[in-house]
This record gives sequence, structure tokens and C-alpha cells, in this order.
Amino acid sequence: MYKFLKRIINILSHLIFRVKIYGMENIIEEGPAIICGNHLHAFDSVILVGRVKRKINFIAKAELFKKSAFMRFVEKPFGLIRVDKEKKQDIEALKKSLNVLKNNEILGIFPEGTRNGLAKNVEVKTGVAYFALKSKVQVIPIGIKGNFKPFSKIVYNIGKPLTFNEYYNKKIEKEDLEKVTNIIMDNIIKLTNV
Repeated sequence: MYKFLKRIINILSHLIFRVKIYGMENIIEEGPAIICGNHLHAFDSVILVGRVKRKINFIAKAELFKKSAFMRFVEKPFGLIRVDKEKKQDIEALKKSLNVLKNNEILGIFPEGTRNGLAKNVEVKTGVAYFALKSKVQVIPIGIKGNFKPFSKIVYNIGKPLTFNEYYNKKIEKEDLEKVTNIIMDNIIKLTNV
């Protein structure tokens, strides 16, 4: 089912958009990692899931599953993780995300927590930094450009994996999470401006 859906996504994305992906070699071939980028459109993660060879388990807002039959349909095969933004801390989503990394898979997160968060100047979440430090995994930043209108060009710039070795063997402090988050977001912003 997963491979079949990937093929369908690739066919549709080829027909609807002009997708260019640079830096695909930066996605590690094995082992756990976090992929994170700016969030422009509902399809930006879908296209990425279709084009990347390895499975990406994206975190998605729980409300999307109420509104979209498509999201409910692909939830299990794509390994989507529902997160309830109404809760201060969604423990179930937290456990599932950590399990993805523990199982040497790739976790996908949009740190802005909403579409066009950078443009809206929203406060970026520290979730990516927390998962990276807690699980001691690399973070692969991605800069996404495009308006996602039919037949328009969409560009994905995939950056080199970031490691945070200096934080791995110490207690995770709030200021460490903020520092790491800033480093990750700086890389994402640079990649959107390439």
C-alpha cells in the first residue's frame, strides 16, 4: 500500500507541479534522523514523502484528520503521527515520535507549527531540538520555495545533516533547546534563500 501510494503521489506531483529537489544525497541512507523545513502548503510534506526513498513519518495536527478523509486514509501507511495542539503536551504523540527515532526511521517535523509561520513571525517550537537532543540524532534542514499553484515551480533545498554532539551527554536545558532551535531555523532560512 505504501509503495503504491508513493507512486500515485509522484505521478500526480509530476502532472501538477514542476518539482526540483536539490541535495537529495544529504538524506542519510540508514539510521535515525529528523527532517524539518519551512511549511508552505498542505502538499509540501506529501511531495517530500513521495520523492524521498526512505519513509518519513511526519507529525501532523490532529484537526487535519477531522477535516480530511485523505489524511485519515494515508495515516497508517505513511506513519503519520497525530499531535493535539490543544494539549500543553501530547504525551502519546511524544512517545510515538521518539519510537520512530528509536526504530532507526526518519521523523518529519515543521518547527513553525503552522503554514507560512516564518512570514507570520510565529514563535518557533522547540520540538525538533528536543527530539534531536533526547534521541541524539542528526537534523536534516530543508528550505522549500514555491506558491504551490498548478504547474508552478516548487524547489526543495536539502541541507547537510546537523549534529549537536556537545549537548548529547548533559541535561537538556531550556536555553539549550532555544540555541539548537535557532541553529536549525537559521539553516532552514538560508536554504529558502538559495
